[in-house]
Amino acid sequence: MATAQCFEDFLGGQDARELVKAVYAIAKQREFRRDFALRDQITRAATSTMSNIAEGVERGTRKEFIQFLSIAKGSNGEVRSQLYVALDQEYIEKEAFETLCDAAKTLSRRIARFIRYLDSYPRDSCVRSGRKR
Repeated sequence: MATAQCFEDFLGGQDARELVKAVYAIAKQREFRRDFALRDQITRAATSTMSNIAEGVERGTRKEFIQFLSIAKGSNGEVRSQLYVALDQEYIEKEAFETLCDAAKTLSRRIARFIRYLDSYPRDSCVRSGRKR
């Protein structure tokens, strides 16, 4: 089974890192920056997405990897939800919203596909080594 050896190798991890950078960039904008609760929540959710992918990769078992990918997918959904709040409060422009929302949706699809891929392997498959133990 071909899998990521570390977080940095996994395309979802790379996408999550880019999303975190973009979320932090918009959270620094003047009006957004003043809404402490939303700013902190969206940056935590984006960071949680990336962190859970990293933790899943490092866990080493297929079952745990799937569990952490599922959590990451949920956090990513939270980012999208908060982007709507930011748009509705006019903290971000529609174009920035669409760009970020599209990136989050792409990441969500990538995570979902990888979960399905991992589900297709036997229960005793080792995620990190790419071999059965």
